[in-house]
Amino acid sequence: MAEQAPTYEMIEVKAEDIMAERQGLYAGFLRATVWSIGATVAVLVLMWIFLV
Repeated sequence: MAEQAPTYEMIEVKAEDIMAERQGLYAGFLRATVWSIGATVAVLVLMWIFLV
């Protein structure tokens, strides 16, 4: 069997097409960052209370 070279169809991508996806990803990143900072502060406060 002969192998075929892969073909790629290139289409124009505009900023409006991907803006909603990027905004959703950025919102998720910010939410995860806020929760991780809050969890770190909570652990440090608990360590300060119980270990000092």
